[in-house]
Amino acid sequence: MHRDPQSGAACTHARRDTVDTEAVQSRARSYAASKGTSFTPTRERVLALLATSGRPMAAYEIAERLSGSRKMQAVQVYRALDFLQEAGCVHRLASRSAFFACDHRHEEGETVVFMVCSQCGAVQETASELVARGLRGAARTAGFRPRHPLIEVEGECAKCAGVSGP
Repeated sequence: MHRDPQSGAACTHARRDTVDTEAVQSRARSYAASKGTSFTPTRERVLALLATSGRPMAAYEIAERLSGSRKMQAVQVYRALDFLQEAGCVHRLASRSAFFACDHRHEEGETVVFMVCSQCGAVQETASELVARGLRGAARTAGFRPRHPLIEVEGECAKCAGVSGP
């Protein structure tokens, strides 16, 4: 769990216009090497686009944006996205079937909450131990074992709601 060194509270990894492309690509390269595979040009291009886009993108949109004189097929993009998700460099928003780059690591089994603005599409990401405890309790009651606890909450970001700071 990422913690603020002063308050000890879980850090909020607010979605920025861009992520650290070099750092996230370095993580993807390291992951590829650890799996004995290569960090292909397609994987690199998909990750670079997501890292600089500033918003989640659907696979078909990624394919369209990366197509030049030679059309990139959506299946190529989906393969790259699968790899990048396994590497922990990309998250998928199930509610929108869209993907965005993530330039920080998550702890094993960490409960991640995505707050998605229905107005501008911005995504804020946070890890919450309080939400994790509630989810573990609900799962235990249902006899369910979550593997990748991700929660999406749709609403309005502070900017769209016209609210300044916390």
